[in-house]
Amino acid sequence: MISSLLEPFTVSFVLRALAGGVLLAAVCALVGVWVIARGMTFLGEAMSHGMLPGVAVASILGGNLVAGAAVSALAMVAGVNALRDSREFGRDTSIGLLFVGMLSVGVIVVSHSRSFATDLTAFLFGDVLAIRQADLVLLAGAGVVVAVVSLVFHRPFLALTFDPRKARTLGLRPGLTNAVMMIMLTVTMAVAFSVVGTLLAFGMLIAPSAAAMLVARRLLAVMLTSFAIGATATVAGLWISWFAATAASATIAAVAVAIFFLVLAARRVADGVLRRHSPKGAL
Repeated sequence: MISSLLEPFTVSFVLRALAGGVLLAAVCALVGVWVIARGMTFLGEAMSHGMLPGVAVASILGGNLVAGAAVSALAMVAGVNALRDSREFGRDTSIGLLFVGMLSVGVIVVSHSRSFATDLTAFLFGDVLAIRQADLVLLAGAGVVVAVVSLVFHRPFLALTFDPRKARTLGLRPGLTNAVMMIMLTVTMAVAFSVVGTLLAFGMLIAPSAAAMLVARRLLAVMLTSFAIGATATVAGLWISWFAATAASATIAAVAVAIFFLVLAARRVADGVLRRHSPKGAL
């Protein structure tokens, strides 16, 4: 009985998918918390869609798809930063316009390339079961880089997130700190694309971290909890997809989102119980 339940994880390509999903969970845990805390969720979503032009061009030219995704995401970040101080419209407007514009360019490029159009589903939704050894090395390298940057810029990130004025007063160079954080987000979205595709990368970045912030307070605890949730979603998603014959990448992302709503529901139930059992007026 147990051996049959563990059957998926005896197959080599599923084990590679498992390793890739766990590595991605680690990278997303280090970045997703900052994205949510700084209110950059919409930017992360727009970036996940805005990677399509770079992926399409890289595919047509025979280049590296992750590099193409990263270049496209960096172009979006540069555009957002250039327009963020505009008096005519807000930051969300500029993100929305760039998001639609870059997605439109990507669709136009795809529509003129028959070879790319046939692989569009894989680029949009990913194929975690097709992860190769080289992809695992890329994910591990990205994880090391993001971990080192997070450690070195821990104090500036905190100051920029919760008190930008104090960060400037302390000489922590918020402009540079913001640029580093944007590059971290770009790297994360680019490597996430290689695992779960452009459209589902955002789910893996946000859902585990959002769930973790419901149950933990300290930054390190939130990141560790986010990693645990992302890794759990990977294991459960691969297991479900094997027996239910569903798309593995989409199932992993769906499980991550489902875990968030389960944690949210449990949190609300727990809060309700505490209110009923607390002395009147204590809360």
